[in-house]
Amino acid sequence: MTASLPDKLILFDGVCNLCNGVVQFVIKRDPESKFRFGTLQGKTADQVLGSKSIDTVVYVRNGIQLTKSTAALWIARDLGGVWTMTAVFFILPRFLRDWCYNLVAKIRYSVFGKRDECMVPTAELQSRFVD
Repeated sequence: MTASLPDKLILFDGVCNLCNGVVQFVIKRDPESKFRFGTLQGKTADQVLGSKSIDTVVYVRNGIQLTKSTAALWIARDLGGVWTMTAVFFILPRFLRDWCYNLVAKIRYSVFGKRDECMVPTAELQSRFVD
């Protein structure tokens, strides 16, 4: 199902303020528009994930689904520039990286808040979103 997807697709929680902030962060640092975006609540996420219920970032990179800390680190690496230095965290065992990721994910709504609806991209950014 991922064959017709963009090479660098970030699926994020569209109602999470932290997640929306991360998407805005990536957009501002991606002048070449390498990344595409979709919400976990959208049709593309349904196609990619099937019946799996996932509450984490999913980075579909060249057809491979990455999640949690691995997704976050690859996104940073693919941003280029100084962000490639975050790859040093790959030396940590995944269970430790994911433990940290899960800790932030667990408190994200209480600390950063939650929207009633998914983000609607501006007309200028519409082409960067898959649905």
